[in-house]
Amino acid sequence: MLAPRSPALGHRFVRVRSDLGELDALIVTHLPNIAYLTGFTGSAGVLVLMRHRATLIVDFRYATAARTRIASQPDLVQTVSVVVADQNIDQTLVKVLEEEAPQKIGIESQRMSVARFNTLSGTLTRHTSERVPSLVPTERIVERARAVKDSDEIAVFREAGRRLASAARELPEFVQAGRSEREIAADVDALLRQHGFDRPAFDTIVASGPNAALPHARPTWRRVEVTDGVVLDFGGVYDGYCVDLTRTVQLGQAPENLREMFGAVAEAQRAAIAAIKPGVKASSVDRAARETLASHGLAAAFGHGTGHGLGLEVHEEPRIGRYSETHPDVVLEPGMVFTVEPGAYVEGFGGVRIEDDVLVIDDGCEVLTR
Repeated sequence: MLAPRSPALGHRFVRVRSDLGELDALIVTHLPNIAYLTGFTGSAGVLVLMRHRATLIVDFRYATAARTRIASQPDLVQTVSVVVADQNIDQTLVKVLEEEAPQKIGIESQRMSVARFNTLSGTLTRHTSERVPSLVPTERIVERARAVKDSDEIAVFREAGRRLASAARELPEFVQAGRSEREIAADVDALLRQHGFDRPAFDTIVASGPNAALPHARPTWRRVEVTDGVVLDFGGVYDGYCVDLTRTVQLGQAPENLREMFGAVAEAQRAAIAAIKPGVKASSVDRAARETLASHGLAAAFGHGTGHGLGLEVHEEPRIGRYSETHPDVVLEPGMVFTVEPGAYVEGFGGVRIEDDVLVIDDGCEVLTR
């Protein structure tokens, strides 16, 4: 499969290589990471990233696509070679490693299964007659680079955000009393394609009335009623990149308590967006939204994070949430793209969520989904 864009990718290799530390090589198995570095978007492949060169291993199905993709990149064609696996990709991976002879080899520990690690390690041990190379677990090497978008990616995000915001303006046509959540979700998915998206970025959420109290509700056959608030969370993939948006639509006259909840969530989103600028910790953005909701007595009604990074995947770095030891804080940098989506949910009553996508810029942030 060929990526539709042809941005210059050589600088991405430079950024990732600078983070290898003492590693001689990095085995990249996570497909979005391979796509980020090479533009190759097939369903199977492995990239062996060395200090001064790289090898992309694919199977027969993708031989032509991978070679064509690399050949189209002047800044990659001299340093990235394509190898087609004879039998399976991992056996060919072992052969490549034997030929290159790196001693300290990084693996993506969050992406490689224990079974695959054990098989690869055992095979390398059996096949290596001299000093056995060591497989070193690593975390987030490519993901850290992906978190800061380059100029090509930012251009795609700006266009994708514009298209998604344009689609959102048509939502009131679909959200009508008597229609089921599933019917509305199907119309939203069709709307995304009409606005130029390749596909939905995730399963569209339509949650009406009491179902809106479920942050990740699945559309049901429940029919929307006149007094319902309806949460619609949807996104699309445009030129390989994911954007994400939530709107809460009210059909008739909103009950006072729902109107107050909507106002509180909108205020929380404004506070979070106002807190975004380079040098600020992601947890500070989350805190701005959380403290605002707490001031309205809704602290217990907001249980998820304030946002998540966007890119080749719909959930990636940076994570905009509370600090914890298992989720290290991230300092915001220009070029980061993420959602801002505070919400409030009350079981048996309903909920409100408002979500937009933002780009961190030198003096603050740019809202991409106005």
